[in-house]
Amino acid sequence: MKAGVGVDTGVDAVVDGGPEVLIELDAVEKVFDVRRRAGLLRREKRQVRAVDGISFAVARGEFVGYVGPNGAGKSTTVKMLTGILTPSAGRLRVAGIDPARERMRLAHRIGVVFGQRTTLWWDLPLKDSYGLMRRLYRIPRARFAENLERCVERLDLGPLLDVPVRQLSLGQRMRGDIAAALLHDPEVLYLDEPTIGLDVVSKAKVREFLRQLNAERGTTVLLTTHDLQDIEQLCGRVMVIDHGRLVYDGTPGGLHAAGAAGESERMLVLHLERELPAVSVEGARVVKVEGPRQWLAFPAGASAAPLVAQVAARYPLSDLSVREPDIEDVIARMYAGRD
Repeated sequence: MKAGVGVDTGVDAVVDGGPEVLIELDAVEKVFDVRRRAGLLRREKRQVRAVDGISFAVARGEFVGYVGPNGAGKSTTVKMLTGILTPSAGRLRVAGIDPARERMRLAHRIGVVFGQRTTLWWDLPLKDSYGLMRRLYRIPRARFAENLERCVERLDLGPLLDVPVRQLSLGQRMRGDIAAALLHDPEVLYLDEPTIGLDVVSKAKVREFLRQLNAERGTTVLLTTHDLQDIEQLCGRVMVIDHGRLVYDGTPGGLHAAGAAGESERMLVLHLERELPAVSVEGARVVKVEGPRQWLAFPAGASAAPLVAQVAARYPLSDLSVREPDIEDVIARMYAGRD
């Protein structure tokens, strides 16, 4: 499938002559009826099109980022893929199953992690939640023990198994939820903001585990996130949804290139040895000065190396960091002026 804005995202382009497809959407729509007050005693109904004619296919073993601004339709898509919501129009299949019609059958083929919600039992120790999962999914004991051991080791859950879920930190609970979603060996894993609110160490641990899972077991992963580092470190393909429509389908590098074309910017944060007036370097502009720290904006598609070299040669530099543009900023600049 060719990367770029306005790409043909028809399912047939991927299915014909390609690898086995696990997720298929063909002209899928989801429309909600919303009532709002229109006077003292009157309410009017209007339709909100959360997903507007989306078509794409995901092959077995792909790790795909599904991103967009808040309200773009990401979570609505995931809920349709899991059978929680029924499409208003179009055709949708996961592992050959219609999620809305055969939700219970599909549950044994997929795993789901919602960053803001937990599937674990709040007052039970983590290990007891896993025991209940084994019974719910009817997982054979040997297979359950093997999967649990792998998750406990790689997600560092050993010290947490006897701790009630309500006492876990957000990062600990997130690791626990990811393990719970994988105990029954799902073919497809949906991750909805799995690193939201996590500290740097927890994020790194989760990312490494997911990378190993995809590489070693071939699990197909669909990841929604606002963190571009999640996309860059994990995904070989990224799809952008905006106002319910798929507006980009390609590589993470292509997304940055498209952002650069839309004048998206990265930020070079300088930590100088002492407070100085705004620095002057070619190819960047100072947008903020706060004591010895200064923020320089430069085009997202440009290399930071020449800027760093200029600063290091002219100013007393003690440390620096490069901040990537938020996904909302990339999308806003890419599609400024779109209807």
